[in-house]
Amino acid sequence: MPWPGVIAAYRRYLPVSDATPVVTLLEGGTPLVPAPRLGRELGVELYLKCEGMNPTGSFKDRGMTVAVSKAVEAGARAVICASTGNTSASAAAYAARAGIRCYVVIPDGAVALGKLAQAIAYGARVLQIAGNFDDGLRLVRQIAAARPEIALVNSVNPYRLQGQKTAAFEVVDALGGKAPAALAIPVGNAGNISAYWMGFKEYNRGRPVLLGFQAAGAAPLVRGEPVPNPETVATAIRIGNPASWHLAAAAVQESGGGFYAVTDAEILAAYEALAQTEGIFAEPASCAAIAGLLKLAREGRLSPWRGQRVVAVLTGHGLKDPDTALQIDRPPLRVPAEYEALLAALA
Repeated sequence: MPWPGVIAAYRRYLPVSDATPVVTLLEGGTPLVPAPRLGRELGVELYLKCEGMNPTGSFKDRGMTVAVSKAVEAGARAVICASTGNTSASAAAYAARAGIRCYVVIPDGAVALGKLAQAIAYGARVLQIAGNFDDGLRLVRQIAAARPEIALVNSVNPYRLQGQKTAAFEVVDALGGKAPAALAIPVGNAGNISAYWMGFKEYNRGRPVLLGFQAAGAAPLVRGEPVPNPETVATAIRIGNPASWHLAAAAVQESGGGFYAVTDAEILAAYEALAQTEGIFAEPASCAAIAGLLKLAREGRLSPWRGQRVVAVLTGHGLKDPDTALQIDRPPLRVPAEYEALLAALA
């Protein structure tokens, strides 16, 4: 039977009814891929939850199907979000699917071109502010509060986390009905780690230790205080004051886990290692989870899960941010269009 989308697959766990007009692109059902080579290096049985296989290339689609469906049910004529990239692409796609307008506020500075191109292609009105993501979120919250016909679809919308929790259900189902020992996940606005914990608790088939990884230049949860001017190559997690801070902190504490920082150099090294050892291309923010696991292993702090199942969440596809790959990888080698020259180049 074809995959029906997360609302149809997990309807009894979601806040929808027969009156909810389901807006779906058949999101979810993403693969949980074994990673034996990296797993051997780490000393664990490693699996990768490849959320880049969602319709717009990131995990955001899980939450957006529920948020936009509920917005349409409530009579919204438009949606709005602040975004570092992935939310804008997802919101724009689901708004287009629903036949309503989408407004996207992006921060000053770098936004990955793949994500911006998606939002524009889906017909969103994209507005770039002279401020960071946190400024944008503050402004769109004000607009949504003043204009009830415009629904806010950032992760502060509780329907977003309801949809995103289904990834935890899928992890458990793929592992034969039992949660992994640990879950490694990148942390930006901190909604996704909170949603996974909600999902594991509701599914009631085991609870992993949560390991949340932030970029060192945007690590408020690690530092214990907001970062006024966050900076990192991992633009999807370049957030200095996460909206779901309290939820994420509570989830990690309850799980017995922790938050950790990884440098941009460590993220980019993991980015290359993941692609070249396991054949999986994920955007830099996703690779914070891999970088974090490698760092914990080097420091001897991964030993509590030695030989056990560990899942790393890859939140977005590598094609979301092609510029990073082109900047750090080897350019093509130009050779004459001759057999001998090509044969020599192979060596």
